[in-house]
Amino acid sequence: MRETESMLPSRMRVLVTGGTGFVGAEITRRLIAKGVEVRCLSRRRQSVVAGSIPVSASLFDSGALERAVRGCDAVIHLVGIISEIRDQTFERVHVEGTRRVLAASRATGVRRIVHMSAMGARETAVARYLQTKWAAEELVRHSGMDWTLLRPSLIYGPGDGVVSLFEKLSRFSPVVPVMGSGRSLLQPVAVEDVARLFVESLSRTSVFRQTLEVGGPDRISFNQLVEGILVRLHRRRWVWHLPMALARFQALVLECIYPTLLGKAPPLNRDQIQMLAEDNVADVSTTWDEFGFQPEGWESGLDRLLGAVRPR
Repeated sequence: MRETESMLPSRMRVLVTGGTGFVGAEITRRLIAKGVEVRCLSRRRQSVVAGSIPVSASLFDSGALERAVRGCDAVIHLVGIISEIRDQTFERVHVEGTRRVLAASRATGVRRIVHMSAMGARETAVARYLQTKWAAEELVRHSGMDWTLLRPSLIYGPGDGVVSLFEKLSRFSPVVPVMGSGRSLLQPVAVEDVARLFVESLSRTSVFRQTLEVGGPDRISFNQLVEGILVRLHRRRWVWHLPMALARFQALVLECIYPTLLGKAPPLNRDQIQMLAEDNVADVSTTWDEFGFQPEGWESGLDRLLGAVRPR
């Protein structure tokens, strides 16, 4: 049995950047349930979680951002992109966006920030996504604030970008593509567990100025991930291992076509291909021991997530 969740100070006010996203919405709901006043920074007011206060402001509008942060006790910074389009580059969103959030926080006297990074973030990473996540981490570490950095592995849950994608794809296609050998390892973690960590980090002084790896208890290959989805859905599909060279070429074509012709970020890019080629695992025991509860296992989480889907 999991321990009772820690209490947050009464009348706490938190700004959540990226609060309408997959992880942000779950964090926002959890904060509201605890009686926290949540300001949700988003360009889409209609998408904010009920009970939160929508704040229309850009990360790159210093005045608006300072007004959004002013009066808050803490900031949860989640904004990030997995694919680039026009001026929405990894460098601008991850690095410059974080720089702006930190500057606004310091200017308004906010000292606490919990920042979303990514497992595998490092200066020497080949993928620019991970390089810029590391650069953002460095800004946070040297900000002078009371910071906590959380580095999740693959996060799954309702509406995610992996389990839900393969579930939908396998409905209509007899072929399910997997990039490369599919042997690279992941440490999937449920979005509910990630959200709980963010919320509890706000008032847990023992994790101030700490960088914490976040992953589930199970290390699985991408092949096992896809197989687990298909087995639970009772769908027999041919898993096609797309050669990495072909996958990179396909990603390059999509990077050219989608922004130019459709005005959208590509659904697949070369950075993602690069990250899929390496393991995304770490020792996460310290993190869960610190918070006093164990994350849901992959098998249990997948059963819960796909239980409502009718087999076919």
